[in-house]
Amino acid sequence: MRKADLINQISEKTGIPKVDVLVTLETMFKEVKESLANGENIYIRGFGSFITKKRAAKIGRNIKKNIAVEIPEHYVPAFKPAKEFVQDIKGRNSGKIVL
Repeated sequence: MRKADLINQISEKTGIPKVDVLVTLETMFKEVKESLANGENIYIRGFGSFITKKRAAKIGRNIKKNIAVEIPEHYVPAFKPAKEFVQDIKGRNSGKIVL
């Protein structure tokens, strides 16, 4: 499902105009990005958590030039689903083969 499909479904189910749904989703995405950039995690009960994970500094390799490259410590965004979310997905996909 793409963002446009999500906007269409929300608009159909709620009766809210697509433009308003688009503005709401874009604002939510922007706030999630800004909060994570500021080091704040976002917890949504029953859905999950948007968090930042710390990656330790390490030595990588540029195989084309055959030199060692230092990769500094950095943070990456991550999503951790809530237990209820995981159980709901497990229950709905039981019996289906996913490749």
